[in-house]
Amino acid sequence: MRTKEYRVELTDEEAVALRALVRRGKAAARTLTRAHILLAAAEDTYDHVTAAALHVSTKTVERVRHRFAQAPPGDRLRWAVEELPRPGAAPKLDAKGEATLVALACTAPPDQRPVWTMQLLADKLIELHVTEAISDETVRRTLGKKSAQAVAETALVPPHDGRRVRRPDGRRARLVRRSA
Repeated sequence: MRTKEYRVELTDEEAVALRALVRRGKAAARTLTRAHILLAAAEDTYDHVTAAALHVSTKTVERVRHRFAQAPPGDRLRWAVEELPRPGAAPKLDAKGEATLVALACTAPPDQRPVWTMQLLADKLIELHVTEAISDETVRRTLGKKSAQAVAETALVPPHDGRRVRRPDGRRARLVRRSA
């Protein structure tokens, strides 16, 4: 038996659960790969052999063994096999900020420019103290999102000429967009 820093010794229940998971095959690819890694590690297979057989790096095999060994006894399989949550960064714009961005994009552009650029919109949001900092790419992604479109559709924009603007189906329009 070889000595490894993080040994994988599966209980009978854990081994049965992993074999059932692999046999079913109805899980995410990463989950199945991690289950295969644990089963191979429990049989004391070399890491480089396991890695080559599963088309992963040796470091991935080591990481899965490490996560299994460091997990609390009751949650070892869940910690080693399942995907850990990734919180990511907080959104730059909340719903009100998105609504402000969409409303701003529907207004006339500044400085005799023909259209709003993403950078102009980002600079204007900072100038209006909607956010501390925002990139033009974030503005582009936000304008492309469905939620921004939903906010734009629910925002009432009064017509400038005093007449009601109607949609093709005869109902009142919620958003008046400038034609290009």
